[in-house]
Amino acid sequence: MANPLLMCLQSLHTHAIDARDGYRRAVNDSPDSTAIAALLVKMGDLHDTHADELARALIERGEEVQEDGSFMGLVHRTIMDIRSLFGALDESILPGLIDGEQRNVKSYDTALETSLADAEALAVVERQRGALVAAIGEMEAARAALPS
Repeated sequence: MANPLLMCLQSLHTHAIDARDGYRRAVNDSPDSTAIAALLVKMGDLHDTHADELARALIERGEEVQEDGSFMGLVHRTIMDIRSLFGALDESILPGLIDGEQRNVKSYDTALETSLADAEALAVVERQRGALVAAIGEMEAARAALPS
């Protein structure tokens, strides 16, 4: 797969799977009644939608789709598992989530900097990037509302 478009789409797909799986794992370790639990579900669903859209874009372009995440995704999920051993996941994880989503946005920026001559793929990437930026804004607002 030497095509830059396909490489970008595959990379974004892998990032979406990693994020989705991380959020879903974290939901299991957060108290159901907290705002963080709702945020984790929402973000997991967002990344699931993104993974599905990117998978369709890859399949439409004749590519095979890998549903496994990356090794780094496994590392991040393990870190969350270890953290949850020391207590339920709560709002204190917001800075790490925001940082992770900002890295995801940078992946979208990289994809947009690559020559995406495919208008349909470009629209998907731009829309998904916008959704992540909006989600980061919501997380930053939630973090700002926390007691100091």
